[in-house]
Amino acid sequence: LDAALARADRVGWSGVRLHDVADDLDLPLAEIYRWFPDLDAVGEALFARADRAMLNAASGDRFDELPPRERLHRVMMAWFETLDPHRGHVRAILRYKFAFAHIHLRAALVVRLSRTVQWIREAAALDAGGLRHDVEEVGLSVLLVATVLRWLSAPADALDTTRAFLQRRLECADEAMARLWPPADAPAGATR
Repeated sequence: LDAALARADRVGWSGVRLHDVADDLDLPLAEIYRWFPDLDAVGEALFARADRAMLNAASGDRFDELPPRERLHRVMMAWFETLDPHRGHVRAILRYKFAFAHIHLRAALVVRLSRTVQWIREAAALDAGGLRHDVEEVGLSVLLVATVLRWLSAPADALDTTRAFLQRRLECADEAMARLWPPADAPAGATR
């Protein structure tokens, strides 16, 4: 993965060829194939790396005592912080997945989104079941896509812009969820 990213830094993601990566690493191409059957699998490994960083952000320093909104913000920003040095490559990876002939990659992207959202829920310890679980899952999916689009289109200070955008959207989501499921200690008719 690191060798492919380094090559992409030189030639752009669309110029990366796995046989060149094998040469860079002085490995037989069959060894690359063993781990990455195609370039899309390398891109998936980058997203998996971001997922692991997100999960690691969910530990230590009394994380479990934070309110859900702050836990969500922390783990989601860990995901973006991991990908940010490769933002241009992520843009190229997603553009490739959305190419006309790549319907199979678009379908896989839906699975990738779902998997990441499930890990966001796990990392942030969102334990709701039933309808609330479904609403959280759909809401987080929409939020993640919107935040990715904002991050990809942001200027040079992408992380600052993304951090503020995500914070505002999580506050709105928190208010909406409090209206749908008022806290048990709220007076009758109150939403907060």
